[in-house]
Amino acid sequence: MKCRASLHWLVCWFLLAGLGADAAEPRGQFKIDLLSKDASQSLNLNTGLMTAQGGARVRYETEQGKDVELTASRIQLNQATGEAQAEGAVFLRGDGHLWVGERLAYNFKTKVLKADEFRSGSGLFLLGGLSLTASQTNHTYSATDAFVTTDDVASPGYRIRCRRLTIIPGESFEAEEATLYIGDVPVMYWPKYSRNLKTHGDYWVVTPGYRSLYGPYVLGTYHHQFTTNFSTDLHLDYRQKRGIGVGPDFNYDAGRWGKGEFKGYYAHDDTAGAGPTGRPLDNDRHRISFSHRVEIRTNLIVKAVVREQSDAFIIRDFIEHEYQRNTQPSSFIELNQLWSNWSLNILAQPRINDFFETVERLPDVKLTGFRQQIGVTPLFYESESSVGYYKHEFAANAANSFAAGRADTYHQVLLPQQFFGWLNVTPRVGGRFTHYTETEGFGATTTEADRGVFNTGVEFTFKLHTTQPNKEIPWLQAKGIRHIMEPGVNYAFVPSPNRLPPTLPQFDTELASLRLLPIEFPDYNAIDAVDSQNVFRFSLRNTVQTKRNDQIDTLLNWALYTDWRVKPRVGQGTFADAFSDLDFKPRDWLTLTSETRYNIESGHFRIADHRATIAPEDHWSLALGHRYVRNDALLLGGPGNNLVTAGFYYRINEDYALRTRHFFEARDGRMEEQYYTLYRDFRSWVGALTFRVRDLRNGSQDYTIGVTFNLKAFPRYKLGQDRDNPALLLGG
Repeated sequence: MKCRASLHWLVCWFLLAGLGADAAEPRGQFKIDLLSKDASQSLNLNTGLMTAQGGARVRYETEQGKDVELTASRIQLNQATGEAQAEGAVFLRGDGHLWVGERLAYNFKTKVLKADEFRSGSGLFLLGGLSLTASQTNHTYSATDAFVTTDDVASPGYRIRCRRLTIIPGESFEAEEATLYIGDVPVMYWPKYSRNLKTHGDYWVVTPGYRSLYGPYVLGTYHHQFTTNFSTDLHLDYRQKRGIGVGPDFNYDAGRWGKGEFKGYYAHDDTAGAGPTGRPLDNDRHRISFSHRVEIRTNLIVKAVVREQSDAFIIRDFIEHEYQRNTQPSSFIELNQLWSNWSLNILAQPRINDFFETVERLPDVKLTGFRQQIGVTPLFYESESSVGYYKHEFAANAANSFAAGRADTYHQVLLPQQFFGWLNVTPRVGGRFTHYTETEGFGATTTEADRGVFNTGVEFTFKLHTTQPNKEIPWLQAKGIRHIMEPGVNYAFVPSPNRLPPTLPQFDTELASLRLLPIEFPDYNAIDAVDSQNVFRFSLRNTVQTKRNDQIDTLLNWALYTDWRVKPRVGQGTFADAFSDLDFKPRDWLTLTSETRYNIESGHFRIADHRATIAPEDHWSLALGHRYVRNDALLLGGPGNNLVTAGFYYRINEDYALRTRHFFEARDGRMEEQYYTLYRDFRSWVGALTFRVRDLRNGSQDYTIGVTFNLKAFPRYKLGQDRDNPALLLGG
């Protein structure tokens, strides 16, 4: 299309979102303002035409409040018909839309726009063409010798050119005799090309690469948007050493009937390898994933999830980003009804994959009473009651499985009080009763049993604060200081239950944790592991705030807490580990984070996790971290960690950027994983070349290289997703 410089149009938020014709003529009034002292205005009494020159603004104010404003060097207006002719620095704004150009004809009442030559844009699309006209009857625009692109520059790097372009504002467009151009080279031709502007349309995503475990590979996905509420992604992957993988993904939104997704994948794996027990895996491998969520009415939600796999490693080998989120996906159906003070939860959780250890709940019904005042008394009440049938299934070992029914109810009364205007004291007393049926199955060892538990305790908290509004600390960028200190003591007493945990079937049991477990009910939810305790929990939280860039910023957030066990159980020490959680922001571009766990009795750290994020400029950033987990069988049952991490980003120039990530395990001197990504900005596209090296800890290295392209108008990843999960850049 030939474009004259004098008629070069810049348009934002106009055509596709709806400066279209209205069915009924709106009622309104005109207001005319002259914009300079040299401007003039005249009225022809015979024709009724108003003419303004030297800079003028016409505002059409409607009763609906949808005002339209036209500014130009010269405007000729017929107030009776609403027809306006504008020339010179034309500025048209209305209903959230904007048009800037040199010449146009516009009717304020019918909203019909005409132009000899145009260039416009709305949302992600840019349009251009000759002889733009609007139809008042069917609310469409049409143009000849037109183009469509998402490349927002005067000479687009790629575009679809067509003989005729028909636009339904905010809905869709249709191009006749359309040809895709990359630069000046024609690539593809369509007799007709249509696009729904409310959906992402049809496109291919192709990721070529090489991996030691795959050989050369090409991962392809075809996306098709049937409607705004239903789309599919069809996967066709080829891995030279592993074979072909195929599968569909469906995403839907059924409105009041809920929304969900279905994912299926099948691969005939030529080198499947062995499973967790060492037995060879079947070459025919698959996974099925389904989830659905529906809000039947306000606060009544049903969610169903099904995850079925042929083996434990199918998603690890072929869908890596999902495996990193959840190594053992479960299946369940859950109903949750929420009221102001109560909630009802019904959960059914069967075991679909017999190679994962699972506690089946068939079903588990739980009624929770949130903390609520008892009438007009100062007392508060909370409770949690559940009933269900549970079966503990062990991975590939049915001989140890056992099952039983369980009914549990817990009730607690609290009396929150404040003394001296600052000391908060909350005593509590509660009780729990649990009934177990006789266990069934090969691993059954317990008979029918009833257990009663009494608990009491009291929590003391108060808050101290001081403010120094004129205090300045230049090296901390601090202007004014506010320090808030919150000490707390929580005492919990539970006498020994009439039935100890070893005599009961263990379904909801206490698991090893890196964090300090709750000491009070119902936060402590390991129902079957409830045992005696006589413990004080001490905590101290410090918060320091300051003002930076005219906003409140947290300079320091530091929490310390530990337990003093007056009467330790078997295997417990007098003092629990001391925990420290620290966030320190000495500058607005520097954040330091520390999480530690210190064994008071032995005098060593069990966990030390430190991280620093440095971003003084927008073109580079650095993230450093060290995570130490002591080799402690009681903590994790594993060899521990001494992991050093580093992430670096640098934008070299407007076209190139570099990102790296390293994971070094100092425990045995291994560089476990390395990522190197080079980004190339192609204006409308971003290309990424990624290289990864992994130490497989079996004497071999896994090398991967992948190439991805990302259209800026329709990005493949959410903001920061490629940084947090770089496996996506390799197609995993």
